[in-house]
Amino acid sequence: MQMKIGNVLDVPGTVMPLDLCVSEERLAQVHRYVFDAPVRVVGQIANHAGAVTLEFRVTASLRVTCDRCLKETVQEFSYAEAHTVVRKLVSEDEDDSYILAEGECIDPEEIAVTDLLLELPTKMLCKEDCKGLCPVCGCNRNVTDCGCMKDQIG
Repeated sequence: MQMKIGNVLDVPGTVMPLDLCVSEERLAQVHRYVFDAPVRVVGQIANHAGAVTLEFRVTASLRVTCDRCLKETVQEFSYAEAHTVVRKLVSEDEDDSYILAEGECIDPEEIAVTDLLLELPTKMLCKEDCKGLCPVCGCNRNVTDCGCMKDQIG
């Protein structure tokens, strides 16, 4: 979804609110994750004395499988993000530091999804202290204490 921001780029003091749900088509392109609800993006793009910033909070609900015990859970994630928006880059080295407004447009969905994917943990757990599966009998050690590990030690 392209958003025209020419007015914000041109007029200091201009603020444009941002409130959207990322389209299902865009989320379907994210292969590793299953979204349990729409991804919400709320924030603003503002020109403060000629410096244009995009600030938003992205909120997502993901259906994940715990990497330790294989239990499926739904987890909420919320991250605040901020970017500087520019019309053109002075050098190619700046590419990662700024959002380029090509044709005075940005794609807030793409920016939000990219930021969300970079923020998500690489290891998903059902809870911080998940005990995982027993390596001997395979039971979920969060649910039952099988005693297999005690037998191995003794």
